[in-house]
Amino acid sequence: MSAHKEWSSFDLILTPAFIVFVVISVKISRYLKRLPKRRSVAILVLGDVGRSPRMMYHAESFAKLGFRTYLIGYKGSKPVPSLISLPNVHLHYLPEPPTFFGKVAFGLSAFVKIAYQTFSILYTLTISITYPPEFIVVQNPPSIPTLALVWLVGWVRASKVIIDWHNLGHSILALKLGRVHPFVMIAKRFEEIFGRSAYAHLFVTQAMRDYLVDDWKLTGKMAVLYDRPPSHFHRCLPPEVHELFVRLGPSLKDPALTDFLPKPNVPYSTEFTMTSWPSSEFRNSLQYSQINMPKLREDRAALLVSSTSWTPDEDFDILLEALALYEERARAVNNSRQSSPMEKLPKIWMVITGKGPLQTTYMSRVAKLQEQWAFVRCSGLWLEAEDYPLLLGSADLGICLHASSSALDLPMKVVDMFGCGLPVCALDFKWYVTLW
Repeated sequence: MSAHKEWSSFDLILTPAFIVFVVISVKISRYLKRLPKRRSVAILVLGDVGRSPRMMYHAESFAKLGFRTYLIGYKGSKPVPSLISLPNVHLHYLPEPPTFFGKVAFGLSAFVKIAYQTFSILYTLTISITYPPEFIVVQNPPSIPTLALVWLVGWVRASKVIIDWHNLGHSILALKLGRVHPFVMIAKRFEEIFGRSAYAHLFVTQAMRDYLVDDWKLTGKMAVLYDRPPSHFHRCLPPEVHELFVRLGPSLKDPALTDFLPKPNVPYSTEFTMTSWPSSEFRNSLQYSQINMPKLREDRAALLVSSTSWTPDEDFDILLEALALYEERARAVNNSRQSSPMEKLPKIWMVITGKGPLQTTYMSRVAKLQEQWAFVRCSGLWLEAEDYPLLLGSADLGICLHASSSALDLPMKVVDMFGCGLPVCALDFKWYVTLW
């Protein structure tokens, strides 16, 4: 009987211990199963992947460090070749919301669009990417619904969330609805709640870091990561300009440009470059049997470039007014008999790259205005990612009309222009001093 009692007492101790051991073992097993066998990262941008340079640079950096890199966003422009050539990079394109969303009331369309995006993002992060990523990097803005979704997925799949603060999402919404609109107030609260806690935060300016830390009490690791142009951005030599406009020739069929730009004779000349034969004494020499290298045409138009997403935070009325003033001045100077050749003003061709909601409105106004213009043309041009830096490197002046909705961000386009040795005319912006 005493032995039986001893075993019974032992059982009373052993059974709970065994149960605790089993529970802990199951927990550890589940945790280990969630751990990635290879370091991995999911990078989410709720926009055109090919038009999101900062996020593509993040993806490229992770991939070069050996991370299996999943880049998630909408299909549009082709990503840079240096990114898609990496074997560790995997692109996951989100389905575009149906176009009829834009034809209904703003409140209803916004709700349905958010629901559509929520489903597609959750499906991609939890099903398409079968193994839990170690990190999830998300661009902000947009804030809704991405911040809440990555917070949820990070919690469920034990992933570390990194928020890259480009701007404040509610401040952009305020441009359309006003700062006191209920939707804006809700958006601000949403952004503050789900953006406050993360494994790490990246900021484009010190001012944004200071504001969010002081006002929103952010927690996690923090770093200001200033935008810098890629190493392949540079000032183009005439042969590069020539090759670029040989490729772009088919897209320059706008009737407004027909009699405005110099006539090209591809492959020997373009609207901005020309080649020539060697002098007669060298023509019969085998060494000089080829035509000379391209050079810039003296009769070319001045090339101005602006890159935009055609959103309300860029006021293109300013640009249209400036182009109209230049047209008026050029007419007065160039038609004056008292003007010397050195005083005459060149024609200017204003090229605007990018797509967005206000593009059709402004370009329709441009088409009507330039019917009466003789010295100015303005065109929208869609470029592949690899041609964009070449256009900047071929231009004479960059234009930036970015007016920050939060007064805390910094336009990447100016960084790109400086990287191509292009002088920039921009709205006064106090954070430009960080680029020097």
